[in-house]
Amino acid sequence: LSLGLPAPPTVRIVHSGLACNIEEERYSERVYTIREGETLELTCLVTGHPRPQIRWTKTAGSASDRFQDSSVFNETLRISNIQRHQGGRYYCKAENGLGSPAIKSIRVDVYYLDDPIVTVHQSIGEAKEQFYYERTVFLRCVANSNPPVRYSWRRGQEVLLQGSDKGVEIYEPFFTQGETKILKLKNLRPQDYANYSCIASVRNVCSIPDKMVSFRLSNKTASPSIKLLVDDPIVVNPGEAITLVCVTTGGEPAPSLTWVRSAGVLPEKTVLNGGTLTIPAITSEDAGTYSCIANNNVGNPAKKSTNIIVRALKKGRFWITPDPYHKDDNIQIGREVKISCQVEAIPSEELTFSWFKNGRPLRSSERMVITQTDPDVSPGTTNLDIIDLKFTDFGTYTCVASLKGGGISDISIDVNISSSTVPPNLTVPQEKSPLVTREGDTIELQCQVTGKPKPIILWSRADKEVAMPDGAMQTESYDGILRIVNVSREMTGTYRCQTSQYNGFNVKPREALVQLIVQYPPAVEPTFLEIRQGQGRSITMSCRVLRAYPTRVLTYEWRLGSKLLRTGQFDLQDSTEYTVSSLSRDSYGIYNCNIINEAGAGRCSFLVTGKAYAPEFYYDTYNPLWQNRPRVYSYSLQWTQMNPDAVDRILAYRLGIRQAGQQRWWEQEITVNGNIQKGELITYNLTELIKPEAYEVRLTPITRFGEGDSTIRVIKYSGKKTLTYEETREFHCGFEDGNICLFTQDDTDNFDWTKQSTATRDTKYTPNTGPNADRTGSKEGFYMYIETSRPRLEGEKARLVSPVFSVAPKNPYGATNTAYCFSFYYHMYGQHIGSLNVYLRLKGQTAIENPLWSSSGNKGQHWNQARVNINPPTSFQLIFEGIRGPGIEGDIAIDDVSIVEGECMKSDQPANNLRSGAVGTLAHIRLIPVVVLMSVLSHQR
Repeated sequence: LSLGLPAPPTVRIVHSGLACNIEEERYSERVYTIREGETLELTCLVTGHPRPQIRWTKTAGSASDRFQDSSVFNETLRISNIQRHQGGRYYCKAENGLGSPAIKSIRVDVYYLDDPIVTVHQSIGEAKEQFYYERTVFLRCVANSNPPVRYSWRRGQEVLLQGSDKGVEIYEPFFTQGETKILKLKNLRPQDYANYSCIASVRNVCSIPDKMVSFRLSNKTASPSIKLLVDDPIVVNPGEAITLVCVTTGGEPAPSLTWVRSAGVLPEKTVLNGGTLTIPAITSEDAGTYSCIANNNVGNPAKKSTNIIVRALKKGRFWITPDPYHKDDNIQIGREVKISCQVEAIPSEELTFSWFKNGRPLRSSERMVITQTDPDVSPGTTNLDIIDLKFTDFGTYTCVASLKGGGISDISIDVNISSSTVPPNLTVPQEKSPLVTREGDTIELQCQVTGKPKPIILWSRADKEVAMPDGAMQTESYDGILRIVNVSREMTGTYRCQTSQYNGFNVKPREALVQLIVQYPPAVEPTFLEIRQGQGRSITMSCRVLRAYPTRVLTYEWRLGSKLLRTGQFDLQDSTEYTVSSLSRDSYGIYNCNIINEAGAGRCSFLVTGKAYAPEFYYDTYNPLWQNRPRVYSYSLQWTQMNPDAVDRILAYRLGIRQAGQQRWWEQEITVNGNIQKGELITYNLTELIKPEAYEVRLTPITRFGEGDSTIRVIKYSGKKTLTYEETREFHCGFEDGNICLFTQDDTDNFDWTKQSTATRDTKYTPNTGPNADRTGSKEGFYMYIETSRPRLEGEKARLVSPVFSVAPKNPYGATNTAYCFSFYYHMYGQHIGSLNVYLRLKGQTAIENPLWSSSGNKGQHWNQARVNINPPTSFQLIFEGIRGPGIEGDIAIDDVSIVEGECMKSDQPANNLRSGAVGTLAHIRLIPVVVLMSVLSHQR
């Protein structure tokens, strides 16, 4: 039973979608061409045991271009409505852990033809006013396509060719070979004012029709010109509706108008009506440059633009700068102090500031200097400089920012200057650092800020360059508290709080540090492990600590279910073990090891079981399906057992079977005698399966522990009698398998061929006729023969029909069909031998059978070999016809039928197998479709 399993994967790709043409792996690579919009379907056929995992990728093995679709892990890759960008090389990769993965690829070429576009240009340097008056004109035709497009030009109904008209020149620009075609009209003549058509063609590949575009050239033809009936720039308030109007002032044919926005797409709410663009209720996000483009494919498109500016005032802030000539940061009588206000304003030139003290307007004076900061240095900023601070200067200063155009709310900022206006100071409460918390908790880090006014506090990580919990590098806080929800262990570390200049003093930042310690329970391995072992054997389980905080005071406990087995404490080691020396029924179950610290517990779980591993179905059985009766079929189910020695001996398999789509399983037991070896192939024949139903099959191993893991596969009925080209080119049939290599009995004959071996033949067999062994000399080996005993009559025929053999796809550059060597062994011994004929039947010509080979009469008690060269132009079948002779000693047998790509060996001695005294014949036959040449050259070697 053992076939040297397991086996590494093999793979090949077949197509089943809407291909136009497939060039096979003959000289270079496989190319699959398909029309855009059709469905691509590629199937990856794999062999290998265990069944390989399949994955489709678009680039070899890399993850850069994986499909979003789930089909990437199926045998069949299906892309419906394929687009041009989906062309390229597709790889199918199969791996089952044995040897290297098997990889095959195919190049997919997507064919398409877009509508052609004609553009018209005047010769460069000509005066614009006299367009097309005794001027040279170029008509350029462009179409995107794959394969490259071919262009042709017509004037009216007349086809224009290079040289057919002296005033016309047709050429391709040197740098765009094949992508564009130019029609040059030299010095326009009256007859050149006409209707021109450009026809783009990809020569009907993939049934893509030609496409045509026309252009009427007249003395009015002109490139477009436009104007905008709006200001530039347009300054508006938020919420207003705005309308941009673009009109054409020239151009023949009439240009089309489109609006575009420099920063991406037009706002969703935009309303377009011809050249008019309306934006209702404009917002700041809608600001930017809008352009109107006019195009009529004559000359260059015309473009005019305007800039929309949406007024805005936001983000008001202030800061106080003490006298820069003193090291002291405090505000003091007799020294200088400066108050600064800043806002963001659009447009910046409309921004105005006004200052107030205790609600009264302030004017700039020698002692109170009001300045606007240079917009390049600090845009939108105003300063109030108090040169020599007096007690009477204490009070509330207000700066008000407004936009000249109105319609936008002012921003008002109050700053208090008094004896209590002091620079900030930062401290951390004693109990607030270090802070200890547990993973998953919510924690507040606190910095106490004193001073007036209280500035904004900035929090950041002090120990490493990483983002804060909210993702930013700095987090602003107005009250000095940083709140972290759902703390994780990565957040352990040192945090810095510091004052910002905003809404406070413009002095060197004050800062303080807070340490955060996050405790977490032990992380352990393995978190889960399944251990399979038979009764009476020993097992050892080990649980290891990877990380824990705090690491001290770690204790452990082992349990089976709820029963406590052992407890202990870690000293220096980082793992604990538990051994069961002899497994019994009671010692199977789930073992838990809990490792515990202050923050919680980590758990290792072990499922100890005597369950057998799942069997693995063998999918590469050669022709597993056979049909010996009209309404039912049989299937040869094969499998190997995964890790057969891991647990107790497998006593039986429970086989469940149900029709696909049904609920109920039919079950039976298959007894197993002796031990199953690793890699041993087990075979069980399923019979009485109803055609053409598919079945689900479930297989469960059984040991004294009970049921093991099941595995399920689907069996599909395949009435397939067609072999692929790959199967044809190395076909060999010794009639050993149940379905006789897909050969079938002809319904039109008088009786059937019979499968037999010498060991199984009837004891009442007719002596002096038929073989004593199969072609290799084996008494157990099978062959096919015709039984000529009664009730058979002279002249009656038995016909055996082969499956359909597919031939290699045609090579477009090669004239001849592929040659194949067809050979078989025949045995014709007995005094009443009739005839053995072989015919060849071509696809689509089922009524015509071409004689290939024939022999009659007694050929002696040995096997002979026949060899015939065939050159079929299309798929074909072979028919063996045995005709009964005048009596019962007329059994004819055949064996070892083979087809090999390439001509038969032209050797003088009989081909191989000299031991059985085989005699060879070699014939040549070439088949040309429709006219069949019947000259059969037959040489007795």
